[in-house]
Amino acid sequence: MVAVEPATVLFATALATAIVGLVVAGYAYRGYRRNDSLAMFYLSVGIALIAVGPVAVSYGLAPLLSLSDAASLLGVLWVTIAGLVAILYSLEGT
Repeated sequence: MVAVEPATVLFATALATAIVGLVVAGYAYRGYRRNDSLAMFYLSVGIALIAVGPVAVSYGLAPLLSLSDAASLLGVLWVTIAGLVAILYSLEGT
């Protein structure tokens, strides 16, 4: 049996989450384009932020800017909150 580093498994899982999230957000965006529905646009933005945002912050911004663990976690939480607000707006605001 081949031993796999936990960091490798974590990265692969995060990457899979981002890819599947982009596919789902893409379907929502196509719904926005097809139906000219602003609610679908905000839904697609929210899904993309929730699925891709944390991966981009953790594996992109944090190493690039040499962020501490606390700052990286704060960035992940901000992106997640922004995604949830966009989804909430898509459900209630339009």
